[in-house]
Amino acid sequence: MKERIKRWIFRIIGKDPNAVVVSFCTGPEPLCRRMVDEINHLVPDHRHFAATVENWPNLKRELRRYRIGLAPVMLASGKGQDTPAFRRLRRAAYLYAPSKILAYNSRLERRHLRLDLASFLFWRGVPLDRIHLRPWWWPWPKSDHSVVPKGYQVFEGRPCSPARRRIAVLSPYFPYPLAHGGAVRIFNLLREISEEFDIELFAFAREGSGVRNELPEMEPVLEFCARVALVEKPRYREPRWSTLLPPEVHEFRSPAMSKAIAEQRRAFGFELLQVEYTQLAPYGSDILVEHDVTFDLFSQIARRERTLGSSWDYYRWYRFEREQTRRYRRVAAMSKKDVELLGPEVRAFAVENGVDMARFQPEPEQPGQRLLFIGSFQHFPNVAAYRFFAERVWPLLRDKFPEMSVTVVCGPDHLSYWRAFTGSPEPEPDERVRMLGFVSDVRPLYVETNLALVPTVVSAGTNLKALEAMAMRRAIVSTPSGCAGLGLVHGHSVWEADTPEAFAAGIATLINRPERRGEMAGAAYDHAVRNFDWRAIGERQRALIRELLPESPGRSAAAHKRKGASQG
Repeated sequence: MKERIKRWIFRIIGKDPNAVVVSFCTGPEPLCRRMVDEINHLVPDHRHFAATVENWPNLKRELRRYRIGLAPVMLASGKGQDTPAFRRLRRAAYLYAPSKILAYNSRLERRHLRLDLASFLFWRGVPLDRIHLRPWWWPWPKSDHSVVPKGYQVFEGRPCSPARRRIAVLSPYFPYPLAHGGAVRIFNLLREISEEFDIELFAFAREGSGVRNELPEMEPVLEFCARVALVEKPRYREPRWSTLLPPEVHEFRSPAMSKAIAEQRRAFGFELLQVEYTQLAPYGSDILVEHDVTFDLFSQIARRERTLGSSWDYYRWYRFEREQTRRYRRVAAMSKKDVELLGPEVRAFAVENGVDMARFQPEPEQPGQRLLFIGSFQHFPNVAAYRFFAERVWPLLRDKFPEMSVTVVCGPDHLSYWRAFTGSPEPEPDERVRMLGFVSDVRPLYVETNLALVPTVVSAGTNLKALEAMAMRRAIVSTPSGCAGLGLVHGHSVWEADTPEAFAAGIATLINRPERRGEMAGAAYDHAVRNFDWRAIGERQRALIRELLPESPGRSAAAHKRKGASQG
């Protein structure tokens, strides 16, 4: 009976009683195509229409006889799509089906729009998992709260020796596998420090992973660390804009880690603590390692973006970093440039990044036009670097060099980081661009490549990817920030370019002139041998620790004896 009444009513008003789905394609074509495919799968029993800028004038006449039951709308805008025509089509969706809007963002997350704050934030581009976040000072109840795990676990490594003094290192992650530059540095310097000291490593396990999941990756580190104390990383759930401290600092605030350090100081008896990365500086102690001068990185971003948010990020990092670096007895920076950035009031010195010259052995280059970019997407400057190359440099080369190919090593879980930093579901696919996740051994990739790329547009510290290419005797095309602090010379040991056109021209020149890139690769290799071997850098790190340790005559004599033997 109800069905007959319904049909009778809709016959009177001249509409089909069965509701239809109209997808409004108001964004990039690949995203809209995926949205339409998903809607077809989710609602298979209804007739579907896809509204575009081109077909809307005719389609809206056809839709007069239908009732719209669902109106998916793409909120993301691509290049050339922030036009009056696209804005009119989006407004048409709100007008024709105001209570039926299913909004999609660039991550292909979806939400039914309502007259509430969460819908407004989603419409403004806030990711779905963050639209319900509220600051700690929010006066109304919150639906999502930070989670701070309790407790820690200790794992025994190599036996301690009475001849070695004990120190500790605090890291924001477990430095194995060697999935990104920070892990490579920490792993190699731990190995070098262990020649003279017994080490306890404090590290955060991955958020939500459970400490036990780190066990398969611990063996290489336990070979030279006496102990490892693991604490699960907190799950920080606050809006990124809402605190005076940088959000990265809050992400690592853990009473469990503070407790572990205090208790292990008594139990293990370490005499010095070295803290890796600026965001861990509030734990305080003796040596702070500035893997990059973070306010310098955010200063570059603020100058490029010129937005209120980027300026706020820069202010917070500048205020925090300047305050924290003055608290430490010593600050280790990646280059003399970084030492100068920190200023004379900070007791800073350079302990550069390095490369394992014994492991990265060069092999002869094979003819070809193969390019290589290595950069974990976990570090957002690498995402920006890839976008600079893929969107602005590669189009200038692709048609001119039909045999050219690109390999990109993005690191583990790279699509998650890509979505978080870009708001798009994945990089634009290209049959000549090979995207790889985590690669345990990158040496074969260097062997097969003809040219290494470092296209970073914002960067601080120094880039290990450049050092590895130098050690493998491969020529490098880099932006100025990509090779900053390494002492390379444009046209001699690196090709430096600061615009897409110049970067593409550098690649074209070196691909067309194998002799020139061979000479450049050789000069960079010689420079790496002289300045960036981990063994020499490790000795500088050990000397710094010896300088800060309190005097202990018996142990000092043993240490000096070992030092003399190693130099002999």
